[in-house]
Amino acid sequence: MNRISIVTICFNNLDDLKTTIAHVDSQSLPPIEHIIIDGSTKPDIKNYLASEDLPAYRTWISEPDKGISDAWNKGILKATGDIIHLQNSGDYYFDDNILKLVTETFTQQPAIQWLHGKYAQFKGEAWVISGAPFESEKLYRGFRTTGHQSMFVRKEMYKRHGLFDLQYSICSDFDFLVRISEEPFAFVDHPLIVFTPGGVSNTMIDKTTQQMVDIYTKYKGFSLKNRLWLRVRVPLIHYITETALGGFLFRLKNKSNTTHKAEVLESVKQAVEEMKLIKEGKLKGRKAEDLFDEL
Repeated sequence: MNRISIVTICFNNLDDLKTTIAHVDSQSLPPIEHIIIDGSTKPDIKNYLASEDLPAYRTWISEPDKGISDAWNKGILKATGDIIHLQNSGDYYFDDNILKLVTETFTQQPAIQWLHGKYAQFKGEAWVISGAPFESEKLYRGFRTTGHQSMFVRKEMYKRHGLFDLQYSICSDFDFLVRISEEPFAFVDHPLIVFTPGGVSNTMIDKTTQQMVDIYTKYKGFSLKNRLWLRVRVPLIHYITETALGGFLFRLKNKSNTTHKAEVLESVKQAVEEMKLIKEGKLKGRKAEDLFDEL
């Protein structure tokens, strides 16, 4: 059987949750269950769910938790499906046939234990399609283009390899990926999910990369290239991308992956104008020397 359970965690973000719910409900093949784990300190989400006429497949609990990893674990333990998809509130399915596509992939390739696919993200001031097949030999680079929210995992994997480790407040998903890295998987060459900008791992880049280094070292031992890649290269690229010049270069590199080429051209035009203003010293808060400081 390839029945899919969706687990969505949320924290004081009702509007984001509504977005996720709408895209779950629009799927051509509904999930066997959609479990919402609400750890909010405000009653908005609880009151909303209690007042709604929910579909039979949607259940929820609202109670304090010990963080993201603890919330994921609650949902996994409650799930009864064969395949589990962990979805942050605010993220949503790329189109209405994603669950159908995932189910067909598991059915056609019964040996696989998990799959992941492409995903849409907002980066460098443009929406781009990212994602490439997972390569276990490149785990020293961290997640790279394996988006956690695009991963669908057989429940058996959590029984065999364990739940999320609560000691990693941000990168417990990477810790789990390392543990299942030798399991057979499939890559879906189609966008599965849209990432909502502003995730914890993107806004706390220093803590994120340090946790990934710690995790890699725990399983693989000390690696200089691991430290150079995650503690130097990744933060450098992250901060460069936040600049006008870096954003322009990122959009140029990924122009073939943008959701709309017209948006890329507009982004390039805007970046060129910003670069001119920077050079002339007319762009407030973004002087030319700021670029060097951020590098």
